[in-house]
Amino acid sequence: MRGAVGSPYFCPDWLELREPADAAARAPELLGPLRDRLAAAPERPDGLVIRDLGCGTGAMGRWLAARLPGPQRWILQDHDPELLARAGSRLPSTTADGRPVTAVTAHGDLTALTAEALAGTSLVTASALLDLLTRDELASLAAACTGAGCPVLLALSVTGRVELSPADPLDAALSAAFDAHQRRTAGGRRLLGPDAVAAATEAFTRRGARVLTRPSPWRLGGPERALTEHWLRGRVAAARAQRPQLAAAADGYLRRRLAACAAGELAVTVHHTDLLALPGPAPVPAPRTG
Repeated sequence: MRGAVGSPYFCPDWLELREPADAAARAPELLGPLRDRLAAAPERPDGLVIRDLGCGTGAMGRWLAARLPGPQRWILQDHDPELLARAGSRLPSTTADGRPVTAVTAHGDLTALTAEALAGTSLVTASALLDLLTRDELASLAAACTGAGCPVLLALSVTGRVELSPADPLDAALSAAFDAHQRRTAGGRRLLGPDAVAAATEAFTRRGARVLTRPSPWRLGGPERALTEHWLRGRVAAARAQRPQLAAAADGYLRRRLAACAAGELAVTVHHTDLLALPGPAPVPAPRTG
């Protein structure tokens, strides 16, 4: 699940535009505990099996495959066939040490995953996904992963904290409207938005997992001008949709911010959090009798 098909925030162009900023932001500090956990697991003849939920264009695989021991088999899962086609064709074929990386695609809804479906999976990962889930969907995902004893790396979850320099008098009102939009009810689903990291920490901890979090902020300035402009337009549009009474003021705000961006005078920090959940070992089925 990556939002509605056709949404500008899930179209291939947007995902391609944000990939360098995502790669720079992800928290490498979580890779040490993750490698330790993977090294302690029973060795599989085909190496690691990694399921990337809401994979988009496959950016997480392009970043992570070379940072984990191989060989690896990636299962790229998304609801969008166009994104799956891109992701499946662009994953690296080898890791940094030359071990093979293979990939298959899976079209489907991640909220239907069960512990049985994840049996044999070495790692579940996702990027910029948690805020799109409801509390019940997140609880179901946590139950499936902990039930399978499967580690989970969830990157780039928004926190609701954004810093813009120079400041503008309308920053606070736009931020509040945007955060409310992220927590909106859509199609009968109440999205977690900036509450997602706290909800995920609680959901995994309650099921016996050890949870580690690290900051993973976007730092946008001159080199990321196109991304900053796209982000600004989307942020203001979401704020206006949530609070139409801001429309007139938001138009002026956007003009000021875009002008500062074009002049190289705007710096933006968009705070995210990366989360690693390390469940206890998967339960061993009782032997059959009789």
